[in-house]
Formats: sequence, C-alpha cells, structure tokens
Amino acid sequence: MSTIERTKIIDLIKREVIPAIGCTEPIAVSLCVAKATEILGCVPQNIEVKLSANILKNAMGVGIPGTGMIGLPIAIALGALAGKSEYQLEVLRNICKNDVDAGKKMIDEKRIKIALKEDIEEKLYIEAICYHGNQKSIAIISGGHTNFIYIEQCGKELLNVAHSASESNEEEDLKLSLRKVYDFAMNTPLDEIDFILETARLNKAAAEESFHNDYGHSLGRTLRGKYEKQIMGDSIFSHILSYTSGACDARMAGAMVPVMSNSGSGNQGISATLPVVIFAEENNKSQEELTRALVLSHLMVIYIKQSLGRLSALCGCVVAATGSSCGITYLMGGNYNQIAYAVKNMIANLTGMICDGAKPSCALKVSTGVSTAVLSAIMAMEDRFVTSVEGIIDEDVDQSIRNLTRIGSQGMNETDKLVLEIMTNK
Repeated sequence: MSTIERTKIIDLIKREVIPAIGCTEPIAVSLCVAKATEILGCVPQNIEVKLSANILKNAMGVGIPGTGMIGLPIAIALGALAGKSEYQLEVLRNICKNDVDAGKKMIDEKRIKIALKEDIEEKLYIEAICYHGNQKSIAIISGGHTNFIYIEQCGKELLNVAHSASESNEEEDLKLSLRKVYDFAMNTPLDEIDFILETARLNKAAAEESFHNDYGHSLGRTLRGKYEKQIMGDSIFSHILSYTSGACDARMAGAMVPVMSNSGSGNQGISATLPVVIFAEENNKSQEELTRALVLSHLMVIYIKQSLGRLSALCGCVVAATGSSCGITYLMGGNYNQIAYAVKNMIANLTGMICDGAKPSCALKVSTGVSTAVLSAIMAMEDRFVTSVEGIIDEDVDQSIRNLTRIGSQGMNETDKLVLEIMTNK
C-alpha cells in the first residue's frame, strides 16, 4: 500500500469516526438550525425545518441531551438558542437549564414548524429556514450529518455546492475491500493509527455512566445485575453485552455524554468499539493488538457504509457488529481467511434487521448484533462459515458485502416507507 493511499485511509477514518453528543439525526438537525441562526445574526422568531423521511424516522423517539425531553422540537429550539455549529455533532454541549426553559417556551408559542421534504431521493436531508421580521436565512445539510451543501442569507447565496461533492470525490478515489481494510489495519505504523484508542475511552465511559443511572430500558445495567450471574455467568461474553447495550442506553435516553460515532451514527461507533475493547482487556491483549483490532473494526464499518449509505432501512447495528466481529476474530488469533468467514457468518445471520428509528430499544438490537458478532467469530476460528450455496452469501466476501448493502439500500426501500407510515400513524 502506498503512503498516499495510507494517508487517504487515515483521513477517511478521522472524518468518519468523530465525537457526538446525542443521537446524530436530531443533533444534525440542531446543527443545521444553529448554522442558519448564525447566518441570520439573531435568534429567529420562527423556524421551519424540512426533513427527509429517514431523518424524521430516526429523530422521533430519541432523547435530546440535557433536556429530559424526546424528539425534534426541543432539538430545533436549542439549536437556535444555544447551538454552536463549530462544535459539529457536539453542537449542544454548552446548553443549560435556562436554554431548555426558553426552548420549551418557543415550542409552546408554536414558533417551530416541521415538515417532510417531498420528492427527494437523498435519505439524509435537512433544510432549516429561520425568520426574523423580513430577514430570512437558509441552511441545508445533505449526504452526511455535517455536510452543508447550501447556505443563504437574506436572498444571497453564501454556499451552493453539488451534493456531497467534496466527500464523494475523495471516496471515489479510495476503493476499499476487505483485503485492503485488513492490510491497512495490520501493517500501518502504530503511531499513525493510535488515535483510534480515543474511541475506547469515550465509549467505555458512556457505558460506565449508564451503570450508575436509569437510562432508557437500562438493558446494560440489568444485564450486570442478578441475571448476569444466574443465567449467563460472569463472563467476557456477558460483559461485552452489558457494556455495549449500556452505552446505547445512555445515548438513546439523552445522557449528556459524548460517544465516538462511526459514519454518522453513535450506535455504530459503540458497536464497533466496545465488544473489541472488552474482549481485548479481559484477554490481556497488548495496546498494539487493541489498536489494530479497533482500526480493523471501524474501517470495516466505513467500508460497508460506503455502499449502503448513511441511512437505510437496514439497522446499522448489523454493519457495526460485523466490524466488531472482525476485530474479535483478529484478537482470537484469526487470519485474513477467518476474518472473511466471520463476515460471511454475520451477513448470513443478521441481514434484514429493520431500522425503525432511533430510540431506547436500540439497545436490544445492539445486543443482538454484538452477540452474533461473538458467535460468528467463534465459528470462524473453527473454520466454519456459511457457504456460497446458502442464501445471499457469495464465494467472494466482498460480493457478499455488496449483496448485503444492495438489499439494505434497494430491496428494503418499500419496507422503509411502510415502517415510517406505521410510526407516524400510531
């Protein structure tokens, strides 16, 4: 691998693996509103937000950090009142009680309007329009949670770029494969990739926060109680489940704690990180082994998401857990072929798990994903894997991945519409 290509991959990881406070869909809406407010130059009197269906789906039932509230209205209000766009997906990190009270008042005064953006193909689309008197500003995010493609101030265009141009052009030049992901993780000098250890620090801290408080369904905390010893035993496997689901509990309930996201999703970042971290720590693996396993896991997620897309009808836990299964297989002493076996086992098992929005019960799906990750790694280490005569698995592991992402990005589109219809008509 050339130095230029290695540098591009490092830049890609640093762009996709970033801190986030709260669920990234409503937080991205806050970010867009914050930018529009900054362009307007004052707190808007009224705010109109137009969103793609997938953004609506992922923002309806999730807690907003520091508020004790659920959903988009308070995220929008706080973006205008206290958000700072320079903080990106930590846009609300400085909010206080007074801001929340002011946000509730803005909602009560019906100064916020939320609508579905019609006739767009992009699944990640946020348009914020802020008004004050006869002044108006517009900000649009599309294709990525922090990717602004249009900014307008009082009729004057300040930014107008082709959808995701900067990101997509770079990624088109960087064709990943499982072999390339593996070679990068195994051979890149350690001092060039040790930044990935920050994912372990942040996401483990989020899990430990959940053990001391009652967040969401408290799945992680429940697993650490009497059931851990009675049913699963005090084992590495049970610790992987409790830590991963616990971090998700905290994040989905709106805890004011940052997690390291992957490809725009905190749950993906959590699922790609914590199973690997817990397995490495409890098996006394070296820091180098942990670093390389985390890079393998996170870059695998990025690779799969390149063809799946930021948002889809397919639960992101499937993708992220596939990454962690690769990392665990490596930590178990697995070679490239066995890591490919783990990927095939994951795709054969979890393909088709629907995404029905971001919400506290995502912790259940996260635990399903990571338990399958461990199972797939165990099978792979015994050289057992789902073969090409079975279902959607192909002899070529990269084609198997494309089969997965094709189902998620194309085949499940009608499922996505039906899920949203059910959610919005309850």
